[in-house]
Amino acid sequence: MVARVHTVAFQGIEVLDIDVQVQMVAGIVGFTVVGLPDKAVAESRERVRAALHGLGLSLPIKRITVNLAPADVLKEGSHFDLPIAIGLLTVMGVLPDCEIIRYAALGELALDGRVTRVAGVLPAALNAAAHGRGLICPAACGGEAAWAGEIEVLAPANLLQLVNHFKGTQLLPAPVPELAPLDQPGPDLADVKGQESARRALEVAAAGGHNLLMIGPPGAGKSMLAARLPGLLPPLAPAEALELTMIHSVAGLLEDGRLLRRRPFRDPHHSASLPALVGGGPRARPGEISLAHHGVLFLDELPEFARPTLEALRQPLESGRAVVARAAHHVTYPARVQLVAAMNPCRCGHLGDPMLGCRRQPACAADYQSRISGPLFDRIDCHIEVPAVSIADLATAPPSEPSAAVAARVAAARAVQRERYRALDADAAAPITTNAEADGDLLQRVATPDPPGRTLLATAAERMRLSARGYHRVLRVARTLADLAGRDPVRRIDIAEALSYRRIAPGR
Repeated sequence: MVARVHTVAFQGIEVLDIDVQVQMVAGIVGFTVVGLPDKAVAESRERVRAALHGLGLSLPIKRITVNLAPADVLKEGSHFDLPIAIGLLTVMGVLPDCEIIRYAALGELALDGRVTRVAGVLPAALNAAAHGRGLICPAACGGEAAWAGEIEVLAPANLLQLVNHFKGTQLLPAPVPELAPLDQPGPDLADVKGQESARRALEVAAAGGHNLLMIGPPGAGKSMLAARLPGLLPPLAPAEALELTMIHSVAGLLEDGRLLRRRPFRDPHHSASLPALVGGGPRARPGEISLAHHGVLFLDELPEFARPTLEALRQPLESGRAVVARAAHHVTYPARVQLVAAMNPCRCGHLGDPMLGCRRQPACAADYQSRISGPLFDRIDCHIEVPAVSIADLATAPPSEPSAAVAARVAAARAVQRERYRALDADAAAPITTNAEADGDLLQRVATPDPPGRTLLATAAERMRLSARGYHRVLRVARTLADLAGRDPVRRIDIAEALSYRRIAPGR
């Protein structure tokens, strides 16, 4: 007899169907797992053996073969423990074969028979729902699986509960989908003293989803401003929340299986490696740029990042996806992020200050800023100078506008953008929601300025030697400025302010 149990393997957030086939025959006693398993899957034999012993069962003195089909797909992870154990229990007659075939299963087994948490339950549940199957998963992941919709989810805490459920002596309750709690309000923009131009640029970046680079001396408040950006962004839409939760589920970072509600804010240290930032490693895990999907990726001390690491960001920032290509993997993760970066103007950080600047200025500034390549610099929509804050501003400045007031304007501008692109691009597979995503003919349709604005833009583009990308990014920022002001079409004043956020090149 051969028992079959459905399970899955992962390539990024894509799910591959795996058929676990368990055979028990007379012959030389052994327990073999075939089908290109990795080390964690091969070790499942001992975990399964011990878990069954915890149920009071011993494996028959026969030859046991477990085949993970298709055999040419690499099987990784400990989530194969549960389907292998279910297959053994089925072939031993403990579980009914006709019932088990209606479910997909994944979970790791402890030595005492407990079913413990694994990554990727939400994508697996969505895949099971698409095939009309139920899902058997750990109790700790039941709330995560319940977000897949109309799907039967069995979430046992241990193997004994699962056996009793199918024998009819115990009923496993249906898990309830849960939302991640809304954290306490983050830092408020009212804490920022002075820096009116930087506050304005932050509002514009939040309203249009634009990338932002802040350049200023140490202690000017660049990190402080960046930390307050999430408080200006609107909450995740349901589709965005589901997509983001799937990425965190595959990465094993989902807390208690709850659907994420806040836009992520990821701030990796400048010593982060290329795989940590873009994705990769032995199992091609998502990197920081994908974990920040639909949120903010903050890179402090931008020139201190390794040059190859920064250059690897160029394609994801443009396409909105991170492609991890390795000899054994080729996976794609969503990576639609808002990049916010901060840097000092030079190594000492006090360029232009006769009292604090080093003797090598201005050459030190050119050397330091040249670590940022022109192509990466060109992909950042807004470049803003953040000057040092005077003691007078710290001591006597009146209270600044709070984050709630700015967030209301940002939400209104984003609502205008969402409705505009929905009307113009209703058939798009991936709907555009912000001006930062508009491109090509669509951008020309929504952001063409009035005649005085066109004249100014043409003159500035020639004198500033703007690239085609830089030209379009000026149009995007100008469209956002017009949305914040409730203007249509884009006017000369919007073009002028958008150009003020555009530096010619690094170090200039």
